[in-house]
Amino acid sequence: MPISNRTHFLAAASCAVLSLSASAALAQAGGSYTAPRTAYGQPDLQGNWTTATITPLTRDPKFGTRNVLTKQEADQLEGATRAQIARADAPTPPDATVKDLKNADCGADGISGFNCGYNQGWKDPGTTLIDINGEKRASIITSPANGQFPPRASGAPDPAAARARMAHRTDNPEGFSLGERCLLSFGSSAGPPMLPLMYNNTYQIVQTKDEIAIDVEMVHDVRHIRLNAQHGPSNIKLWMGDSVGHWEGDTLVVETTNMRPEQGLRGASPNQKVIERFRRIGPNSISYQFTVEDPTVYATPFSGEVQMRTTKGQVYEYACHEGNYALTGMLAGARADEKKQAEAGGAAKTGGE
Repeated sequence: MPISNRTHFLAAASCAVLSLSASAALAQAGGSYTAPRTAYGQPDLQGNWTTATITPLTRDPKFGTRNVLTKQEADQLEGATRAQIARADAPTPPDATVKDLKNADCGADGISGFNCGYNQGWKDPGTTLIDINGEKRASIITSPANGQFPPRASGAPDPAAARARMAHRTDNPEGFSLGERCLLSFGSSAGPPMLPLMYNNTYQIVQTKDEIAIDVEMVHDVRHIRLNAQHGPSNIKLWMGDSVGHWEGDTLVVETTNMRPEQGLRGASPNQKVIERFRRIGPNSISYQFTVEDPTVYATPFSGEVQMRTTKGQVYEYACHEGNYALTGMLAGARADEKKQAEAGGAAKTGGE
């Protein structure tokens, strides 16, 4: 068998194994629970859901291939989070000095607390780990078994090039990330895959006979999932991709292709494909599983699972930075820095002469 054909065969076999594993996990996760039905007879996923969790995307290496935490480990992590949030919620001491502010406790994430990137009032990361049928999870990624991203594929784009571009992102408005430009949620909140962030992890799901819409709180993105349809032309790239879904029993299976290159997760290529599986596993819980295939970037696919829980209240508008004044300020600040550096360089040259 030629190398190229053998590579495609192995990739297809790997995807098939992942698909079977995911299906088996869903069957186990669903247990005996039967989801309510819509007027169209579909399993009812409608409502407001949150993915807020302290379970990280990738696993702490100390847990190795073990993704289920002991009760003691889970209690320790959740307790430490509650304690950190309590410290961050505390009022700034009225007699705090500049030195105190510079040495503020910014938490394990390095950004939470007074005088930090975000004070606690802006955040809502949750206080609990992902809990699937009583199993507290150490990472969102479930495959590879070590809970990390798979090795990069041979010939994959060098991540250093992306970092170099970020160093010059203030050269023009389009150099900034989608989140900084308020075009789309930062991280992968809108997805796919839909991954939790440090706040605004709420989703509203609405169903009709032929379509499912997911309103994403972060930057008020709306995903449209067409049921039993065909993908559009591959040369037409869409924000959040072209999502087509179908029902396999009580599981909604969604395949997304044709994502815009600016949006891909961690430098994904235009060849990225995401398979998602939504299934209610209880009256207040949805198992949300995903598999990402991107042979241009990663040597193998990778998979993960997130718990979606019911939440009270409505989804509020996320206005981002209204009028993009912040973007104007960042560009103006960069020009001021460049002018200052040029003047300093000229003065140094004149002094040397």
